[in-house]
Amino acid sequence: MISKDIIVKKKSIFKDHRGLLWTSWVQSDFKNLKFNHDKFSISKKNTLRGFHCDFKSWKLITSTYGKFLLIVVNLKKNSKSFLKSKKFILDHKSPKTILVPPYYANAHLCLSKVCVFHYKWSYKGKYLDQKKQISIRWNDPKINAKWPIKKPILSDRDKKSKFL
Repeated sequence: MISKDIIVKKKSIFKDHRGLLWTSWVQSDFKNLKFNHDKFSISKKNTLRGFHCDFKSWKLITSTYGKFLLIVVNLKKNSKSFLKSKKFILDHKSPKTILVPPYYANAHLCLSKVCVFHYKWSYKGKYLDQKKQISIRWNDPKINAKWPIKKPILSDRDKKSKFL
């Protein structure tokens, strides 16, 4: 376990001949957080995004379509679980949300043909754009993430990310 701060909420799903219906979040589940904005990333298979992090943002993450491998790593230097990671599979067919706290980097790999990844952000003050975020190489040996791919599709940002 890397932290009790990471909260996983499995969601009940309604399914019929039309498709699926489920609720991604309700305010009563996260009374101490005020969500500021949402982001979506749409990726094709074998796209890997991250590791990205800042020290003030909470991210509520889910898959609205497709299947992802999400890896979250603790970057709190004074923590007993510093640099330990946890893997999650996110799939719209069995929905769940993952609440990732500040000081935890996350990266995700699209495992299906197309994926839609949803972030719901909570932070105080101004949003920290990518210039003020931390980016770490997806294959950093100190994190030792076990990705099921050797040559993922990466952004320029992720190609240029530093090792710890």
